[in-house]
Amino acid sequence: MEARAIAKYIRISPLKVNYICNEIRGKQVDEALSILRFTPKKGAKELEKVLNSAIANAENNFNMDRDNLYIKEAYANDGPQLKRWRPKAKGMAYPLIKRTSHIGVVVDEKE
Repeated sequence: MEARAIAKYIRISPLKVNYICNEIRGKQVDEALSILRFTPKKGAKELEKVLNSAIANAENNFNMDRDNLYIKEAYANDGPQLKRWRPKAKGMAYPLIKRTSHIGVVVDEKE
């Protein structure tokens, strides 16, 4: 049995969050929380919120023991992009693509 949590439409590039996801994937939840707490990036703060939600889902909905939980999956997928334009020289326009992410965490119990 696995518990999951997803945060959608987070206003950060998925590439930036995936670097942090790679650091915590496969680790115990307490170790992953300490890594996220001391990582000085915006994505770490968002990922910590999602991880806390997944832990709460595991404890309350599936009666799992927090001491045996580990991170089975951690990912950041593309969300919709906000397309904006910036003026450039000679009357031209330069596209700005503001990316969003769908951040997900799946936790499971070690046997």
